[in-house]
Amino acid sequence: MAIVLGLPKGSLQESTFALFKRAGFNVSCSSRSYYPSIDDEEIKCRLLRPQEMSRYVKLGKIDAGICGFDWIYENGNVGKVEEICELNYSKATSNPVRWVIAVPNDSKIKSVKDLNGKTIATEAIGIVKNYLKKNKVKADVEFSWGATEVKAPELVDAIVDLTETGSSLRANNLRIVDTILTSTTRFIANKESWKNKAKREKLEQLKMLLLGALDAQRRVLLKCNAPAKTLDKVVKAMPAINSPTVNKLHDADWFAVESVVEEKKVRDIIPQLKAAGATGIIELPLNKIIF
Repeated sequence: MAIVLGLPKGSLQESTFALFKRAGFNVSCSSRSYYPSIDDEEIKCRLLRPQEMSRYVKLGKIDAGICGFDWIYENGNVGKVEEICELNYSKATSNPVRWVIAVPNDSKIKSVKDLNGKTIATEAIGIVKNYLKKNKVKADVEFSWGATEVKAPELVDAIVDLTETGSSLRANNLRIVDTILTSTTRFIANKESWKNKAKREKLEQLKMLLLGALDAQRRVLLKCNAPAKTLDKVVKAMPAINSPTVNKLHDADWFAVESVVEEKKVRDIIPQLKAAGATGIIELPLNKIIF
């Protein structure tokens, strides 16, 4: 029984296809098609806007999908779809994205309270209205079809927009007043599909491979050779998830040592290994790590 999987069209599309590639799935799609091909007969893919994904998952039009938590929240579907797992990736980085209130640099608006009676443009109407209600602020919230950054101050007093790095806001001379929601990508399923044994098993497999690919992004395989007389020092210098792998080489006086380590720490580890007596140090990329 094939599952119908919604993949996000738009800013997340390319990074999602790349993630599936690292997880072992080849996904491709022509520029005009909304039906991506995938080299797995048990999966049928559909390209959908992330804004709509949770609605179609909730209704059972598709079995599962990938979208941001922000759009699950915006559509009132928190708790109405099964959250399989959090996938820590976005368009440009692995950092969460933020919905922020932004105003022109010279605006007198300094806090949410200053938005009373003001006009705000945003794509996330529900998110903004809930935020204002919690802060007991009354403001006009209007839907923005895009290019939201250019609307303040000529058309509106403030905007609420999605940012990952803040560079677009700065480029348009806007400053952030407050962050109203932090969002990460989620893998979600229809409640009934999740109860189906065969579909759930397939979705669990997908979860394992996708998380394995994301975990591997931050780590590398580090290998080296060590003479018997300094083996203990080399092993001590080599971090590991559990313990470094040590194998005896053909020459009984030498050993091979290897471990999976965080990539950002490699620049510190390699000099320590060299100082401990290691030679032939190599660093290799990884596609997946399954814990």
